[in-house]
Amino acid sequence: MLPAGDAQLVQIVDAAVRDAARRSGAWLLCAPGCTQCCIGVFPISQLDAARLREGLAALNAADPQRAAAVRERARQSVSRLSTEFPGDPNTGVLDESTEDLLEDFANDEPCPALDPATGFCDLYAARPMTCRVFGPPLRVEGGVGVCELCYHGVAPEEIAACELHIEADGLESTLTAEAQKASGCAGSTLVAFALLG
Repeated sequence: MLPAGDAQLVQIVDAAVRDAARRSGAWLLCAPGCTQCCIGVFPISQLDAARLREGLAALNAADPQRAAAVRERARQSVSRLSTEFPGDPNTGVLDESTEDLLEDFANDEPCPALDPATGFCDLYAARPMTCRVFGPPLRVEGGVGVCELCYHGVAPEEIAACELHIEADGLESTLTAEAQKASGCAGSTLVAFALLG
């Protein structure tokens, strides 16, 4: 079940991304149909997982055929990922000690929410936080990270001026703890496993 405060968190994050995109202007090349960031797996929280499941339920009510296609892509993805999954393939929970191994795991695996025919996300409104913040400069260990397709030839200080700033005061951590308690499942997972949970 999705915690009630998730809508507020999404609103805060989306507003911060819009602000960073405005400051980035033409340097930020992210656009509908660009799917580079939709290929390869990454850890998501149980809050993200709950949001995805709620989004899939809403899609099922509005367009059962598209929802069935997302579930089928998730089933196929889990089948491909399970043999070498760095965690418990029955629950989809990643081992904390192996999350760093994801850098070399399933880099060619498309997100099951990605419609391969259109290049659009079928669960865009319910996408994980990693997807929401991808593109604009983001503070990471060792500096500021940006999408490799964007900000070419831009000076580091200009990139820093476009950095994403999210003022959520621990809201995501609090809501993630609530989602973990509600689901009875702690730890990170992957989109495909979340959609089948």
